[in-house]
Amino acid sequence: MMETRRIGGGRLESAGYDAGEQRLEIEFVDGSLKAFKAVPAEVWRRFVASPNPASFYADRIEEEYAFDAGRTAGDSAARAKLDSLFGPGPASD
Repeated sequence: MMETRRIGGGRLESAGYDAGEQRLEIEFVDGSLKAFKAVPAEVWRRFVASPNPASFYADRIEEEYAFDAGRTAGDSAARAKLDSLFGPGPASD
């Protein structure tokens, strides 16, 4: 189960961690998403406890762990493509 928290400061919006999979997901203010693999729970704890999570991310996570990049579900371009294929879905908040 993924634990998610709002992260303030810099270009970070929120972060989530799944201890079972050792997966760290970070959402950025521009809507992009990076999912980092094999991140120990201690790194997650230190990240969310850091007085400056953006600096901790840049120094301890960004270049240390492999990641998959993606977009968040709110990506309007992706939504428009799906709508053109399947028709408009339910309205979102």
